[in-house]
Amino acid sequence: DDDDEEEEDINDVGGSSRTQTKEEIRTELSNMSFEDILMLQSKVGTKVYNEVAYGSRKSQDVSKKKRLNKNRPVEISAKKPTPFIRQVVPVRQPTRRDPRFDDLSGEYKPEIFEKTYRFINDIKRREKEIIQKKLKKTKTDGEKRNKLQFLLKRLENQERARLNQEQQRERELQLKRQQREQTHHGDQPFFLKKSDKKKLHLAEKYLDLKKSGKLENFLSKKRKRNAVKDRRKLPKQLQHKKTSQDTQF
Repeated sequence: DDDDEEEEDINDVGGSSRTQTKEEIRTELSNMSFEDILMLQSKVGTKVYNEVAYGSRKSQDVSKKKRLNKNRPVEISAKKPTPFIRQVVPVRQPTRRDPRFDDLSGEYKPEIFEKTYRFINDIKRREKEIIQKKLKKTKTDGEKRNKLQFLLKRLENQERARLNQEQQRERELQLKRQQREQTHHGDQPFFLKKSDKKKLHLAEKYLDLKKSGKLENFLSKKRKRNAVKDRRKLPKQLQHKKTSQDTQF
């Protein structure tokens, strides 16, 4: 016990002597000229000089961050402005998913889709009837009439596209039935290429136009489109000549 007390006394003396030497050095530095301080700093080094002259910053920072109780929150200086966006409580963000590209929604089957959303076609038919009635009533207001005509045309185009899709689906189903029948009879199944399917579609379209009496109009429009395409492919000089010839005629 006596030995321990002696060691503690020695440590205390050593600690006090160290603090005295630091104080003495600081007093000496305060009396030194600026040139002498710079020379001393270059010899000793800036790090050692700063530790002796100003004390170590680590000890100061640790003393600042110390808390009286570990359960208390850390005190933050009011001089430092808090960030505008800060997350106080972690919020769980909802995961967004697009049902069109998600496997959880299942496989897209047009037949089932048509059955489930058949009511939309009825709504569109009713809208079409309402627009047609409004068109009959509005005769003076040109802007409103143009809007109604645009809406009517859009609905008609949508209806036409839907019917075309249904016809194409029916054709594909018919081909599948033929393939099944052939396999039942022992023949090898055949699979049409895209080009063959396109030819069949054009043939059916030709027959439909012929029945409705719109074939000539369709062919004339087609010729005009092809002529415009051919004219674009020609060089510029020939294009100007051709346009001048067309204007003369």
